[in-house]
Amino acid sequence: MAAHKVVCWDCGAEVDDPFVNTCPKCGGLLTVKMDLEKVKEMKPEDLRKAPIGVWRYAPFMPVDPAHKVSIQEGGTPLYSTQALGEAIGCKNTFVKFEGLNPTGSFKDRGMTMGVSHAKELGATVVGCASTGNTSASLAAYAAKAGMKCAVFLPSGKVAMGKLAQALFFGAKVLSIDGNFDDALALARKMADERKLYLLNSINPYRPEGQKSVLFEIIDQLCYDVPDRIILPVGNAANIWAVYKACMELKEVGWIDKVPMLTGIQAAGSAPVARAFAAKNKTFEPEPNPETVATAIRIGNPVSGRKALHAMYSTGGYCTTVTDEEIISAQLLLGRKEGVCVEPASAASVAGLRKLIETGVADKDERVVCICTGNGLKDPDTIINNCAPPIKCGNSVADVERILSQ
Repeated sequence: MAAHKVVCWDCGAEVDDPFVNTCPKCGGLLTVKMDLEKVKEMKPEDLRKAPIGVWRYAPFMPVDPAHKVSIQEGGTPLYSTQALGEAIGCKNTFVKFEGLNPTGSFKDRGMTMGVSHAKELGATVVGCASTGNTSASLAAYAAKAGMKCAVFLPSGKVAMGKLAQALFFGAKVLSIDGNFDDALALARKMADERKLYLLNSINPYRPEGQKSVLFEIIDQLCYDVPDRIILPVGNAANIWAVYKACMELKEVGWIDKVPMLTGIQAAGSAPVARAFAAKNKTFEPEPNPETVATAIRIGNPVSGRKALHAMYSTGGYCTTVTDEEIISAQLLLGRKEGVCVEPASAASVAGLRKLIETGVADKDERVVCICTGNGLKDPDTIINNCAPPIKCGNSVADVERILSQ
């Protein structure tokens, strides 16, 4: 664990109250500022003594491993996807498949850190608003930690695979009349009244765990930094976490360049992409976001301004893809590489295809697409976009006839 302090990202004020999620002085977003002086005395090889996963990078983290709540998150594969790369016109394409985390999404990286910090603080009740993956992850880690868990879900807007997990792990699942932003407002009110410890990405400790995806990618590439990293953008904490990790690796001298961080939003839920196109540092919320990619169906992303900063600062980019482009990329990844991702995850692959087609990205770039969740999170979308089972007689002749078509 590195020494650290929590500061306001907007005004720079140091914040001592561990239970607040915004700056008491200006209402701004919070972030963790790490003291990495001891890490500067280390080398990357020193960390490889520990198993690959989030806690391998504990020297960069603000939580004491003595309070660790873990179900062996991280350590996900980085695939070199030649067939996919050829299909979309970028031969040096890699896919970081976060769907192989314990609950099937990248949220586990942040939740191990967030729930471990809650344990440090002596919290007994944790909660979150969620479009699905956050609730599934928090419910699992709360169960592991022996804490009560409340999840606030937007009514009718959650894929069944994710809802099933939250129920299975024993969370109190509350279906809120409204969208994600309404659910988050209620969860934040509960946190402000100290009735639960909030573990949405507005919590400054959760993105600290999410930093590990960048550490892991660079580790898996033997510190040969890729040209570009592409991420789906919903609430936008993940791209901010990746940016923060890049800056920390550069600060300690382990890398000497930073990849172009590129965010992809669904066309029906794109406040950050619109702001980027207008070269703005802030964004206007989308009142009625709508997309098949439920995990990024968020109209007022908490970390949207941080995401814009991350993309501007690294020479990155932000754009949108349609639902049709998302589904096409989802199927392409499955049928070219055997990797099953949920629709939001496929946004990164659909985005790369669009960037190559429009000339924003060069076909010779070395690109990592982060795919954030497992396709089994949303089986209905897969079934609705694939051909149904083929009726077949109970005979070899019928099977041969079908296979020959």
